[in-house]
Amino acid sequence: MQKIIRIGTRESQLALWQANKVRKQLEELGYETEIVPITSTGDIILDKPLYELGITGIFTKNLDIAMLNNDIDIAVHSMKDVPTVLPEGIVQAAVLKRANYNDILLLKDNEEFFGQPNGVIATGSLRRRAQWLNRYPTHKVVDLRGNVNTRLQKLEDNDWNGAIFAAAGLERVGLRPAGALNLSWMLPAPAQGAIMITALEEDEFIKQACAKLNDADTELCTTIEREFLHKLEGGCTAPIGALAYINEVEKEVIFKGVLLSRDGSKKLEVARKVPLGRHKYIANDCANSIIDKGGKLIMMEDQGIEKEFSVFSTKKLSEVQKKLLPTTVSVEDSDFIKIRFNRIAPKVVKNEIENVIITSKNGVESLLHSFSAMELQFKNIFCVGRRTKKLIEQRIGKVTHSEKNAEKLAEYLSGNIKGGVTYFCSDLRLDTLPKVLKENGITVNEVEAYKTTYSSSNVDEKVKGVLFYSPSTVESYIEKNSVDKVAFCIGESTANEARKHFKNVQVAKVPTVESVLELVSLHFVKK
Repeated sequence: MQKIIRIGTRESQLALWQANKVRKQLEELGYETEIVPITSTGDIILDKPLYELGITGIFTKNLDIAMLNNDIDIAVHSMKDVPTVLPEGIVQAAVLKRANYNDILLLKDNEEFFGQPNGVIATGSLRRRAQWLNRYPTHKVVDLRGNVNTRLQKLEDNDWNGAIFAAAGLERVGLRPAGALNLSWMLPAPAQGAIMITALEEDEFIKQACAKLNDADTELCTTIEREFLHKLEGGCTAPIGALAYINEVEKEVIFKGVLLSRDGSKKLEVARKVPLGRHKYIANDCANSIIDKGGKLIMMEDQGIEKEFSVFSTKKLSEVQKKLLPTTVSVEDSDFIKIRFNRIAPKVVKNEIENVIITSKNGVESLLHSFSAMELQFKNIFCVGRRTKKLIEQRIGKVTHSEKNAEKLAEYLSGNIKGGVTYFCSDLRLDTLPKVLKENGITVNEVEAYKTTYSSSNVDEKVKGVLFYSPSTVESYIEKNSVDKVAFCIGESTANEARKHFKNVQVAKVPTVESVLELVSLHFVKK
């Protein structure tokens, strides 16, 4: 006799609708089924916002327990509610074809409040709250919890301008009002609009049955979105939106992601598109992009920090960059080095130069200060740093090879070129690159393209850390200041100079200002 598949579900109208959809599809394939309702913690506690409850899988935990206790065979979930890491012994058995993934706004009256400073919107979602406040910073967002029917009634009973819902939820139970507004600008929760079926890893019969319901395209897209969420370590405690979809015409996967602070004042976005079949790393790459821009700093700030620290940057920071630091870390800044471009003699670039080395964006700017891009006929350009590379390729021409620091570039050139190189440098520069090249029989023609002058100032003793962006900034700093602080360095060359003076030297993972700022928070602030 064939086994009856027991379908576990929450007891809400929407959850039961989803469970019955799965039941119908299984029965059409010839399987016998029954519905087993299970009450979730998220359905019991309705007086607190989700992010304050501190429970992973608040809508799925009781279903997981029921499955592990062998009370049910499968569980049906709104996929956006499922933690990115499933309990041991439980696996994703299928994802049904995705429905509408958008958020929608249900209005009480009309749209006039959009342009007014005192609008009031209701939602229980941290992600929706943050995106709304980012777009309408003067509005107020109030908490809205409960099942679909409860939330609709609360909207009716309160003097709010509107409330935000998932379109799929209302559409599935036939409760979407005709006047609801599609919030196409609001990125949905990862996997919003999709239904997931979970099963015990050891139950081959159940897994084979559920596999017949799986939609491959939905599985691909929701997997990308959930990998992005997992990499950022978000869950219900961080405002994270993600959307992946397939462009069938171009045969490519398109992804958009966003991370915001809880109050919506800070927002980091990422977008990518890759050929279908080459999408394996798109989620990881996009999450790393958010992290490199200061994503972890935003999440750390939202977690609440008690102590305050003061740091000093040896170059001016933009207001956007300053906001990447938690509010409990104060920062002062000043340019500790100043650059003056030299006039480079025309004969230096009169003929095509075989090999050219540029190690900073100042080197690029100094060349363009003296010549047009058309006059710079370089056969091979070698550089240090991805930002320098990007600037060269935007303004001068193709880069033959780049490395993350001077030592590695010297090593590469020593084994790959012969003859000589022209090195456009400052009057103050490290000896590493020309020394290694000369030791390997490569002639180095050094052209002083710009001058670097020190412009240090006195740093307050209360400062706990100093941010350095080049060896020259270290040298400038020590002219007037003490070294009993933590040195946060943008790269190894800068760190090597700092180690001559500082006991505690930290090096950023990638050579960007944002990465240095992240390093500061990770050092001073405990999660």
